[in-house]
This record gives sequence, structure tokens and C-alpha cells, in this order.
Amino acid sequence: MSMNDAYQPINCDDYDNLELACQHHLLLTLELKTGEVLKASARDLLTRKNIEYLIIDDAGTEREVRLDRIASFSHPQIGTVVVSES
Repeated sequence: MSMNDAYQPINCDDYDNLELACQHHLLLTLELKTGEVLKASARDLLTRKNIEYLIIDDAGTEREVRLDRIASFSHPQIGTVVVSES
């Protein structure tokens, strides 16, 4: 997948779950569409040039993850969410 691929917004319910995770700085298990698995704290959501990103704290390093690159995320409070496009 090229980073120049057109952004595909995610489903509103999935976005809301990510907002909740950011509000509480939840430690999420993120599975990216590339197969990479991350365990990181959700920090914030931002939009830049019509692309939405999840800001995470990955072992002390801030990282931006495009929302349409996330296959699923999980936490005991919210369960496992398989991300779908809107």
C-alpha cells in the first residue's frame, strides 16, 4: 500500500471508539493492514489534508497512524473492533 493511496474514511462508530480510547489514554492493541501489531497508548485524533490519524505513544515514541491503515484495535473496555470503511 502506498502512502499516496486515496484516504478512505472509517465508519463513525469505529471513530467514536477511538475517541473514547484517546480520552482515557487506553493501551490498545492495534493490528495494521500490513500485518504489523502494535501495543500503544491512544493519545489523540487529528485531521491533516483530509486524512485522519490516530496519535499513539508507542514505547515513549509518538507516532501517527492513518485510520484507514488500521485493520482492528482492541482493549478490554471496548472489545475488539474490526475497522470498516464508512
